[in-house]
Amino acid sequence: MDCINPILDVAITATRAAHGTGLPETLEYLRDAMVILKHKANDVKAAVDYAEENRKMRRTHEVSNWLLSVEVLEKEVMEILQKGDREIQQKCLGTRFPKNYRSSYKIEKIASETIGVVTELRHRGDFSIVVIRLPRADVDERPMEKTVGLDRMYAEVCRCIQDEEPGIIGLYGMGGTGKTTLMTKVNNEFLCIHDFEVVIWVVVSRPATVGKVQEVIRNKLDIPDDRWGNRTEDEKAVEIFKILKAKRFVMLLDDVWERLDLKKVGIPSPNSQNRSKVILTTRSRDVCRDMEAQQILEMERLTQDDAINLFMEKVGKTTLNSHPDIPQLAEIAAKECQGLPLALVTIGRAMAGKNSPQEWEPAIRMLKTYSSKFSGMGDHVFSVLKFRTCKMTPSRRVFHILL
Repeated sequence: MDCINPILDVAITATRAAHGTGLPETLEYLRDAMVILKHKANDVKAAVDYAEENRKMRRTHEVSNWLLSVEVLEKEVMEILQKGDREIQQKCLGTRFPKNYRSSYKIEKIASETIGVVTELRHRGDFSIVVIRLPRADVDERPMEKTVGLDRMYAEVCRCIQDEEPGIIGLYGMGGTGKTTLMTKVNNEFLCIHDFEVVIWVVVSRPATVGKVQEVIRNKLDIPDDRWGNRTEDEKAVEIFKILKAKRFVMLLDDVWERLDLKKVGIPSPNSQNRSKVILTTRSRDVCRDMEAQQILEMERLTQDDAINLFMEKVGKTTLNSHPDIPQLAEIAAKECQGLPLALVTIGRAMAGKNSPQEWEPAIRMLKTYSSKFSGMGDHVFSVLKFRTCKMTPSRRVFHILL
């Protein structure tokens, strides 16, 4: 950013030397000068925060006062720019009389003087610290389709990640509710712009083995063969721990069916000190408890409106417009999917190209009576939708099959 500052200084000097260059030009110079100052303030704040977190320096009063001055000046500049923009608009509309033209000159003069203040404050921001960009997370972007109805849950998970307290976050819900999709969205859109040093995605599934999880982590951390081959599980855990304890990491554990011992894997306990996170998805709230999650979130089904929108999107406009009865039939089919994104997507795709009510009506009847017989449901959805929850009673364990 500083490479363009000399050019700006020349422009500022020229502007201040000749007040008559015009209000629009002066406002534009002021706007540009404030943008550059704001960028510098962001860099200084990022560098200081990073240094403080790593115990490399303490924030001085000089830096704090300078950052506060930038905030105060930014508000003043915004007021000047708003007044100037209004003045220009009124002149363009012809609502100013000649005797009021002096107001433009007054605003131009104030703006020109403020440019000098902005420039001076920018030069005062050359502190004896290295202004660096925070390291961004080493995130592997994962394939993801457009999401529908996940905004609230996405915001909640992001809030938990930003909160220093919950080190382990559990996300649970029956199969097909979009847990993996939500975590993919968090991985792709949130974690890559925050100051985590490494983000590791592990599909745990069943059977969950420590060795399998260790291999995924090893590949992400690029642990060489001479420190890995012929090592015991415990020695591999020590190697992983040694690397991760020095990093601010996020561990994304997808499809967890039973407790996974993080210590046996070599994953340091995430806490408010190391500010690392473990986020897991599971079908059971009990697994969240067994994993000692401090924050447990239930994955909700889509609302009826979101479910219909997602279904319609997968069916496609061509099919929906092919007959006046099909939109209504599509709504009925969408409601039978009970707000489950996986079912909505699978069935919506299956109905794309079905352009007559005669093709839709038997499909809906089949969906109502036995969804597993519906085309594609048995292969892609039905096995996922079967979810077993167990309740402990004094005498027996009761299993419920929920579709």
